[in-house]
Amino acid sequence: MSVKPGWNGRFFEDFVIGDVYQHPLGRTVTTTDNIWFTLLTQNTAPVHFDHHYAAQTEFGRPLVDSTFTLALVTGQSVTDVSQNVMANLGWDDVRLPAPVFEGDTIYSYSEVLATRESRSRPNVGIITVQTTGYNQDGTVVITFKRTLMVYKRGQAPVIPRPIVAEPKA
Repeated sequence: MSVKPGWNGRFFEDFVIGDVYQHPLGRTVTTTDNIWFTLLTQNTAPVHFDHHYAAQTEFGRPLVDSTFTLALVTGQSVTDVSQNVMANLGWDDVRLPAPVFEGDTIYSYSEVLATRESRSRPNVGIITVQTTGYNQDGTVVITFKRTLMVYKRGQAPVIPRPIVAEPKA
């Protein structure tokens, strides 16, 4: 049996300014996602969870909670950007140029804008990416810059991974 390691994410040394990462997973937003996230975060705006109310707005249907969109698109970027994160330092310039509706499928990509060594922690570097989320029609629904500390190769905590035993005959 040959055990092959899976994708472990990028380390600081892997980020190059100008690189663009097309994140692999899209996600269709459901009514349940929208209602649960809205109420979980104590957002009381009925445009997110009251279909009768939302039908009377210019959109004619519920809007997806914008903080759900931010969380979803950030999550989509983890595989490529922050699998080896030490800490998020911030989101900047968050823009929502178009609404997200229940039933939309969201995709995303990130571009590396900046990299630098950490001045205070020799085991990490600091990167900044611009992430863009778009729907199934290609309409951009969110953009933001995100700055984070990423471990250098060989500096991240070790995740225990047991070796899979061969099946017994």
